Amino acid sequence: MKKFKSTGIIMAAGLLLTVFISNIGAFISDGRKLDELRGSVLRLHILANSDSDEDQRLKLCVRDALLEKSGDIFGDAESLESAEAAAQDKLGEIEKIAEKTLRAQGCSASVKAELTDMYFNDRIYGDITMPAGEYRALRIEIGEAKGHNWWCVMYPPLCIPAACGVKTERKTADEAETITEDKDVEADFFDEDELDIMYHPKKYRIRFALWDKIKSFLEG
Repeated sequence: MKKFKSTGIIMAAGLLLTVFISNIGAFISDGRKLDELRGSVLRLHILANSDSDEDQRLKLCVRDALLEKSGDIFGDAESLESAEAAAQDKLGEIEKIAEKTLRAQGCSASVKAELTDMYFNDRIYGDITMPAGEYRALRIEIGEAKGHNWWCVMYPPLCIPAACGVKTERKTADEAETITEDKDVEADFFDEDELDIMYHPKKYRIRFALWDKIKSFLEG
């Protein structure tokens, strides 16, 4: 009986290996497409001073001010590299926009803006999901930066501004205050494969997790 069980295990393992090998081309192709997607966007990440209702409202005011000025900040950027260079060149201006917004609301908190690499979990954004992983981000810290964060995709410009006085559902510290995405921009900046990844994340979740683990092992 033990011999039959061992044979069954070996056959099952062989079958799984055969399936994996036969699909390795698609696996690698999907993994590379994921890396391309991650490497083509600049996230916006804003940390509120605290979790008080007022500080959370002020965070959204800063959000809206930056989104309204995004055209001035990024100009005609056509790639992540050009968008990042534009943001880097205007970090001081970005801080001034945020500070001016806060002062107009009677808030004296400081603002720090920087470009950094950040890990994000899967983030649901309207109808799409941005896959988990490392992304470049324009990070804005307001005051003590100990409150709930807000995130979006700054480049390509998917975020549509809303009124900062509008009440939003309170979420955990690692969740976003969601905002409507721009469908026209999606179609202009992302190809069909990338849109499929963002609109059907469950289809890719396991293989992307495996892809990241294999890459981490090889790079380690």
